Amino acid sequence: MVKAAGKKQSNVDIQRIQQIARESRSETLARLQASAEGLSTNKAEENRKEYGENRIRTNSNASNWRLLWESIATPFTLALIGLTILTSFTSYILVPQDNSDIDTVIVMIIMLIISVVVNFAQKIRIAKVTEKLMDMVSVTTNIRRDGKNVELPTDEVVVGDVINLSAGDMIPADMKLLTSKDLFCSYSYLDGDSEPVEKMANVTIKPSMQDYLNYPNILYEGTTIVSGSGSGIVFAVGNNTVFGKKVQEISRKKVKTTLFDREMRQLAKILIVTAAILIPLLFIINGLTKGDWGESLIFALAAAAGITPEVLPIIVNSNLTKGALEMSKKGVVVKQMNAIQNLGSIDTFCIDKTGTLTQNKVVLERHYDLEMQETPRILKFSYLNAYYQTGMKDLIDKAVIDAAGDELDVNEIQRDYNKIDEIPFDYTRKRMSVVVVDNDEHHGQHMLVTKGAAEGMLNISDKVEINGKSEELTDDWRKKILKQIDELNDDGLRVLLVGYKLNPAPVGEFSAKDENDLTIVGYLAYLDPPKESTKEALQALRNDNIDVKIFTGDNEAVTRAIALQVGLNVDTVYDGEQIEKASPEELAEIVEKCDIFVHLTPELRTRIIEALKKNGHTVGYMGDGNKDALAMKVANVTVTSENSVDITRESADIIFKQKDLQLLEEMVITGRKVFSNTMKYIKTFLVTNLGSIITMVVASLILPFLPLLPLQLLILNLIYSISCLVIPFDSVSKSYVKKPQKWSIRKWPKFVLAFGPIPAIIDFIAMAMMFYVVCPYLVGSNYHHWVFISLFYSGIFIESLWTREMAIHVLRDERFPFFGQHATPIVFLVTFSLAIWGSALPSSSIASSLGMTNLPFSFMLVVLVLEIIYILLNTIVKKIYLKNGKF
Repeated sequence: MVKAAGKKQSNVDIQRIQQIARESRSETLARLQASAEGLSTNKAEENRKEYGENRIRTNSNASNWRLLWESIATPFTLALIGLTILTSFTSYILVPQDNSDIDTVIVMIIMLIISVVVNFAQKIRIAKVTEKLMDMVSVTTNIRRDGKNVELPTDEVVVGDVINLSAGDMIPADMKLLTSKDLFCSYSYLDGDSEPVEKMANVTIKPSMQDYLNYPNILYEGTTIVSGSGSGIVFAVGNNTVFGKKVQEISRKKVKTTLFDREMRQLAKILIVTAAILIPLLFIINGLTKGDWGESLIFALAAAAGITPEVLPIIVNSNLTKGALEMSKKGVVVKQMNAIQNLGSIDTFCIDKTGTLTQNKVVLERHYDLEMQETPRILKFSYLNAYYQTGMKDLIDKAVIDAAGDELDVNEIQRDYNKIDEIPFDYTRKRMSVVVVDNDEHHGQHMLVTKGAAEGMLNISDKVEINGKSEELTDDWRKKILKQIDELNDDGLRVLLVGYKLNPAPVGEFSAKDENDLTIVGYLAYLDPPKESTKEALQALRNDNIDVKIFTGDNEAVTRAIALQVGLNVDTVYDGEQIEKASPEELAEIVEKCDIFVHLTPELRTRIIEALKKNGHTVGYMGDGNKDALAMKVANVTVTSENSVDITRESADIIFKQKDLQLLEEMVITGRKVFSNTMKYIKTFLVTNLGSIITMVVASLILPFLPLLPLQLLILNLIYSISCLVIPFDSVSKSYVKKPQKWSIRKWPKFVLAFGPIPAIIDFIAMAMMFYVVCPYLVGSNYHHWVFISLFYSGIFIESLWTREMAIHVLRDERFPFFGQHATPIVFLVTFSLAIWGSALPSSSIASSLGMTNLPFSFMLVVLVLEIIYILLNTIVKKIYLKNGKF
């Protein structure tokens, strides 16, 4: 039950809620200028303008200005802005006016603009894609408008609307009940407590009752109707609801982040620290060795800008958008884009048995008395229980109603029996009851009819009915009943017991306390056969190295029978009682060795998932009922179906048209592809930049002039960054997507240190050839001459550009590039086109302004040889690296 929020909810208008709860129905209608017959369309529009829309807006809601700010406020973009400001300051303050390096500043500004604009465009695209996808699965509510009951999206609700409520509905706004009938509400969406609470319209709230969250005649947004029906009038929407205030408070305090987000922040810290070290190091080295402190500082800033992955947010967003669009073609709606990254990391998926393993087409196979004979009396009792309960009529209830319609005169039963009350189902009792009055044979006689799980039913019963006569429920009868149930379970049938009690005396209002001294009359045996595709889908998930764990409220025998048919290992099965008693240490072991869990309550599902996460697993969850809502709060990725109840559809990250394990496997592969292409950029960026750092530091110590001019460094980085923008359109090897992909920053140093020195080696070979062979051959050995230096810069610029572009192809896969593996045509075309274009810059009309000059075309043969050496060196290191780790 929801607890009073005290000071934490001080921004809620508590006094207004208390006034509305305590005033009469007519006073509330007058306050809201509304009618019990609902609003007209025109009045609804007026109220929307006056009271606002039914949308909860937080700091994360994406207006265009907000998206623009987010595009600017990435760690890498902010670092680049800082470097640009420092460069501008250095160029105009520390350098004489006639020698100011305005071109370097311009290129840095261009890099900034490209980074922000493209990132902004990607974020707008993501927002539009998300909005379009969300329109496909909008949650609706039944509203009284213009004198008619209509289904409208929840964001159409306005203050003064009359909402019709039934089991399974999620409350769309804060409202006061106008009518209620056996209405029970769950607060699990607000506080995690799944115990339903009865709500009543016609009650008097005493002044002494201050706990406004527990007023019986007030319903709050985000809670769920478990059973019963009613209607209510809306008095608060959107940010003005209790739930809206809570969401705003949470969003201000803490933004939920994924593992990927946390690792990205860690990477940003490392790169910023690296830049902070690199700037003074290069500044001092070149200042001491070259004597030009101003130019040395600009060079150090440009080098630091070069190790800033300003296009990383763009690549991440592009990957996510591409993944979401690919999923949408298969009827999948991605509500949370970051879930795609997490999907690639999933190594354990927990799924609800019913409707996932099975066809979700329950058939009532048998309705036996205790002598194992089919009798209409058992079906009649079952029909009364199923027909008159107002909770979510599940497949079992529908199967009973269908069977009774075929075998009994249900019109006569409805005429002879009227409902008085009900005791709704919950996952602790695992049963539900209705109270009816017999208007026919036993006029005025009250009868409580209950169906539920065998153990619980036997615990609250003291008699059995045999051939119309009652006998004491002895230990022998208990053993016989349980044995018969086991035999039915072994055939794959799920069994419930049916019992009754005549003239129950209610304890106040009817409640679970009245479920006692029952007479057991018989069994209901159901069959929900497995899907034909389930066995194949589960094998595909196992081949993808995903451990599937089955959660169910059913008993062990039924679950084993189904599990065997779909090829699951049933050697180890744990039930809810064992899970509840297990210590945290014991549970950590249990969740690793067991794949089937039975008799689970919603709370126990959550406990298992949390134990798996503590063990280092990335956990997904698929479910579609109220019982799944708590588990969906704690899983890393949540999946549901389009026809699930409101609360699970609202909670889920990803929505399928139908629960389909084959589609789930395809989506996991898509997530891994998205993750892979993001990692490709990070790999190539870190490796090439470590090589660049080594080159810049060592070359600064050895060369009599700067290794490259600041402007050349920035242009080199700009061309390479543009090339990387096509990485999201690359293909991914089949071997890579067969394993869960988790990003851990701790694993990167080994990889970067293994492959990072290789581009530096190629740079050093190129520098040695240019300094001692090419430049002396073309213009003589005077290395202080500007032509010598320009030729040197031209050669190193071309070689560095080709080496960086080649890294995209070499590091994308562990196999030999271009022969054992190759990129997609668009990646190949863009990278090589930009490399060719960059190679033409020393021969262009702007070459002199870039500090470069024309090289003979034959120099490209030198570059070709150097890139072949680069590929061969990487191949050798790959073979060594793969002996001790994954690529």
